[in-house]
Amino acid sequence: MALHIIKLCVGVSDIDWLERRAAGGKPLIVHTRMTPKRAAEIEDGGSLYWVVKGVVGCRQPILDIKTLGEGRASRCEITLAPQVVRTAPVARRAFQGWRYLDGREAPPDLSVVDGGDMPSELVEQLRELGAW
Repeated sequence: MALHIIKLCVGVSDIDWLERRAAGGKPLIVHTRMTPKRAAEIEDGGSLYWVVKGVVGCRQPILDIKTLGEGRASRCEITLAPQVVRTAPVARRAFQGWRYLDGREAPPDLSVVDGGDMPSELVEQLRELGAW
């Protein structure tokens, strides 16, 4: 079972923005201060799950995790595939940085959930009504 990372997507209004960004075809590099100690497990099929406006709604596969610099000046670069995979929406409270996300706890992709072809507006309305 793959190990994943979950992170807030601050300043982004919707998942469509992430999809437009990924449409350029270039990998996205996310900068963080701390390097995951379990990077090898994450690179073995893990994804970064994005929390957009309090809801986990998509993921991007992780291609590489690198530590740059040494000591206090070190930082981490997480390279993501230019592919956004929508997931079943799951509410998530705000937190700082990133967190590990076990594969068993990760929300399923919409393509494997019944109703996976539903328009995002309908999914949003169902979520607001508490039906999903």
